[in-house]
Amino acid sequence: MRIGELAALVGVSTRTVRHYHHLGLLPEPERLPNGYREYRLRDAVVLARVRRLAELGLSLDEIRDVLAEDRGRDLREVLEELDADLARQQRAIADRRARLAALLEQDDLGPDATLSPDMAAVLRDLTVPGESDFAALDREMLTLMDAVAAPEDRDHMLALLRPLTEPGALARGHAIYRRLDELADADPTDPRIEAVAADMAAHLPEAMREALAANLPASDDESPGWLDALNAELAPAQAEVFRLLARIVKERLG
Repeated sequence: MRIGELAALVGVSTRTVRHYHHLGLLPEPERLPNGYREYRLRDAVVLARVRRLAELGLSLDEIRDVLAEDRGRDLREVLEELDADLARQQRAIADRRARLAALLEQDDLGPDATLSPDMAAVLRDLTVPGESDFAALDREMLTLMDAVAAPEDRDHMLALLRPLTEPGALARGHAIYRRLDELADADPTDPRIEAVAADMAAHLPEAMREALAANLPASDDESPGWLDALNAELAPAQAEVFRLLARIVKERLG
């Protein structure tokens, strides 16, 4: 097939195909004696794979790594994985449309209207009477995570959070929120920091500690991206609490 036919088959422009050639993501076929390039099924599969990976937010280097793995596999296996990717995308779209339909049926769209019903219920349980500043920040972060998570990731996140809504855990969590608020204007060397970090580590359910540890770099000299983003929103003493929390969790599970 010619470049226009290839682009139409995958649903991209010919300019995109040429751009992927330029980036080295899509091999460029040799020209035939008539001057045209002849694309085959494998080229269409690779192009569809690149498009799908880019839509998922993978970086250029990550896409190259995936394609390098694909080259050593049978074409049927690559097609089956691509089909599975598309099926997951269809389920995610269906889930979002269902949530949108539920929103459109509401007469009054409040601030929590865009949350999934399960997350809205969890956040209602976690709400601190009088609402602390740190609790408000935690709520904003969970709202963002709920908005961007795939359905299966959202279910996993809810499973991690639900133990924190039990009566005893709620009381401990509210106390930790208050202690974090008290550190808003504290020095990063404040002696209270270490105790708050230790109590937070003990407060987190085991599954949540394991999930936290799984997202920490191997070296203590490296800082995970999520922690850097969180620190940008925190006072220095509060950021130090989370740095120590990460270290404690890593040591306990290491």
